[in-house]
Amino acid sequence: MSTNSFLGVFAKSPLKPIEDHIDLVDQCTQLLAVFFKHVYECDWTRAEDVQQQISQLEKQADKVKRELRTNLPTGLFMPIQRQDILALITQQDKLANKAKDISGRIIGRQLQIPESLQESFNAYLLRCLDASSQAKNVINELDELLEAGFKGREVDLVERMISQLDEIEDETDSMQINMRSSLMKLESEMNPVDVMFLYNIIELVGGLADTAERVGARLELMLAG
Repeated sequence: MSTNSFLGVFAKSPLKPIEDHIDLVDQCTQLLAVFFKHVYECDWTRAEDVQQQISQLEKQADKVKRELRTNLPTGLFMPIQRQDILALITQQDKLANKAKDISGRIIGRQLQIPESLQESFNAYLLRCLDASSQAKNVINELDELLEAGFKGREVDLVERMISQLDEIEDETDSMQINMRSSLMKLESEMNPVDVMFLYNIIELVGGLADTAERVGARLELMLAG
């Protein structure tokens, strides 16, 4: 996208590039559900294909982030500050980075999820992905917030959505504790290095929900300001 066309997007909708970015980011994270389906089946060819799709979407999101940082006008007449927009896009981008890291580490070691853990791990993963989707839903209200002047019923709606995001993240914290406990019971049956990698993957997956919550928290701070 050229500078002129990118600025043209701002002229039509100052916050549209941020919404476009979170949509790309969420596409990237949601592919983890498909990715892990192939991992459970030890179908590494298909898993690697999906990992490449995740990597490409992460690159696209990174490009949008760089263009936004470079071309964001300094004189935007909005109820929010330029630095707040930049901080928000940085948090959003971390979601895509985590999805890329998770899939890359799994592929790099062809790390298998023990069959006895697959059901609970998948439930944990999907709930963390719910947090990513909820962050996207929140950010996609930005245009409506701007139209409402960042006040009134639209603010109340977004605050409720952010509260729901916090609740999802709290659930994933509890699920992560249970996942760690279940893995600990299997340690003696597994390759010790695989155990270490799997603990790391559990933490990284939980990081999706943590980062999604920080996206909501960043927007909440902008509303409070």
